[in-house]
Amino acid sequence: MSQEQQKNGNMIAVITMIFLFGMIAFVTNLAAPIGVIWKNQPGIEGSSTWGMMGNMMNFLAYLFMGIPAGKLLTKIGYKKTALLAIAIGFIGVFVQFLSGMVGVGSQIGSLPTNFFVYLFGAFICGFSVCMLNTVVNPMLNLIGGGGKKGNQYIQFGGTFNSLMGTITPMLVGALIGTVTKDTAITDVNLVLYIAMAVFAASFIILFFVPIEDPQKKADNMVYESSPWHFRHFVLGAIAIFVYVGVEVGIPGTLNFFLSDTTGKGAGLDPATAATIGGFVAGTYWFLMLCGRLIFGSILGSKISSKTLMTCACTIAIIFILGAMMSSVETKVSMPVFTGSSFQMVSVPIAALLLVLCGLCTSIMWGSIFNLAVEGLGKYTEAASGIFMMLVVGGGVLPLVQNFVADQTTYMTSYIIILLGVAYMLYYALIGSKNVNKNIKID
Repeated sequence: MSQEQQKNGNMIAVITMIFLFGMIAFVTNLAAPIGVIWKNQPGIEGSSTWGMMGNMMNFLAYLFMGIPAGKLLTKIGYKKTALLAIAIGFIGVFVQFLSGMVGVGSQIGSLPTNFFVYLFGAFICGFSVCMLNTVVNPMLNLIGGGGKKGNQYIQFGGTFNSLMGTITPMLVGALIGTVTKDTAITDVNLVLYIAMAVFAASFIILFFVPIEDPQKKADNMVYESSPWHFRHFVLGAIAIFVYVGVEVGIPGTLNFFLSDTTGKGAGLDPATAATIGGFVAGTYWFLMLCGRLIFGSILGSKISSKTLMTCACTIAIIFILGAMMSSVETKVSMPVFTGSSFQMVSVPIAALLLVLCGLCTSIMWGSIFNLAVEGLGKYTEAASGIFMMLVVGGGVLPLVQNFVADQTTYMTSYIIILLGVAYMLYYALIGSKNVNKNIKID
């Protein structure tokens, strides 16, 4: 293959992986806004913990599929793994669609039967996004040759991921409108139709797109029996667990806080609370898009991942502390992205500070992945599978956070987020050092 052909092939692969990054966000970000519907259903009745359970099931799948996805990637390659993931994703969304028809009106214990159908669909979707994540991250990193360039490619993918993350809660929030006990999952069928159409079209397009597995650079390092022998990888895997929980927990719980009209929430007009909650959560993802585009994609090739992580975590800690210490009664006007334009809404100042955290979280995923796989060579695929297993943190931490919110207040629950960001700051400063880099080859 000529150098020009290889370059063109790499560009096709990069564009395809970036598109798959967007699909990951679209499916993942359905859970929290749809959870606003479920938390107001009879039998659930305002429980933020149960409302976040769809998100939990989505991420729980990572725990079971992470390592198998890495092995599958090694065995059948990047393209076939992605195609299988897309097919599974279609099935998962279809099962969620069926929750609007199957088991409606009946109960299992005190909970609606169709709620369990929805959770099963969310679990299946989790398998899909886990496999897609296993494909896109190492492929972009390897095509970029690791280091700053590899981080830049991942940040480019993250930019489109954030774009879809921006649109999804806004679309769902606009379709939901005013949330009452009579609001049903069928009210967001249009979103599920779109999701199934995107999966079907993606499968057809990817099937005909020629993609070759990236070639890893030859190196002179010997590797232990697994990536678990690398200290910086182990601590990075924990950082991924924490990061995804932080990334999802900030806007997810914020959406619940703003949409809550029981007196525990932000005190917004019940007629517009759910819509505003969706727009504010969408603005968080919009700022993640901006952050990835500016700090990641443009500066990612010039500034080290360690420096980006250190600055982002420090600023995020300041924002979160400010939100937790602010009064719910203290309102500010902030611009929210409605999908086509910005409009000013009045929200507690805590909402503004938490939305600004999107600029900080924007660069964390790519930076952690880049730091943690540095020097892993032939264990990159296995490491990616382990990473995907620990993405379950995106379900665990928000669930714990909302349990704390149920017992105390929404803002108090952000102590979980604060502790998570503090750990990531430790990883950036100390834990990311590769102490295995000088091992000689056998």
